[in-house]
Amino acid sequence: MRQHKFGSTGREISVVGQGTWQIDRGHRTSAVAALRGGLDAGMTHVDTAEMYGDAELIVAEAINGRRDEVFLVSKVLPSNASRAGVIGACERSLERLATDRLDCYLLHWRGRIPLEETIAGFEDLVRSGKILSWGVSNFDEDDLDETLAISGPGRIACNQVLYHLEERAIEHAVLPWCAKHGVALVGYSPFGSGSFPEKNSPGGQALAKVAGKHNATPRQIALAWLARHTFAIPKASSPAHAAENAVAGDITLTSEDIAQIDAAFPRGRKPSGLPMI
Repeated sequence: MRQHKFGSTGREISVVGQGTWQIDRGHRTSAVAALRGGLDAGMTHVDTAEMYGDAELIVAEAINGRRDEVFLVSKVLPSNASRAGVIGACERSLERLATDRLDCYLLHWRGRIPLEETIAGFEDLVRSGKILSWGVSNFDEDDLDETLAISGPGRIACNQVLYHLEERAIEHAVLPWCAKHGVALVGYSPFGSGSFPEKNSPGGQALAKVAGKHNATPRQIALAWLARHTFAIPKASSPAHAAENAVAGDITLTSEDIAQIDAAFPRGRKPSGLPMI
């Protein structure tokens, strides 16, 4: 599995990781097996959140005995993002995850609590060793500018955003901002949350054509396209599904492949606000 430096952490992390949103809606044994299969395949970046129901408990079971292999990320809700609230929320997540630290802790999206309070809480957690780094999620360029002004350079590890072939809004400003400031960009819902291009659609046909050149599946090509300059965190429902996702981390697309995909999935105009789900 190819790895890239994860922002200001200096850590080398698998470009394809594992998401856990709604993972608690299926069979628990299958969910645990899928996560463990992903670890076996090299997808050691595991993302979860306090918002995700029982996902943290499922992750805890999956990484039991393997914690040191994992780059573990969780997220705090905006309603819990006061200085004291961040600390309490993190401690609850640590208990559910059965671990003593998070590798990265994110503000799930921007809320009403001032960023100064949230960042102060994050830095308290760093000093206590309960988190090793912190970042944000669903932040647009203006939000990132404000966060940087408060924290100073080298503190924001990542920005986790909605990103897939049919939703490329981050490429207008957010992706360049993160590249300029050394902030890792993590794309969630890389398959479009149930709206992956149909086989006979123009986009589906373009993906199939590129996939045929690489002896891959269209979904692997979609992930490989994202992993050129971001970290992708797809969810898997089985070990076989996880193994399929992992293959994408070793696919290198040619300039011709990228041009074909870009033509089938145009970036479009910059929206007035950053899309999120």
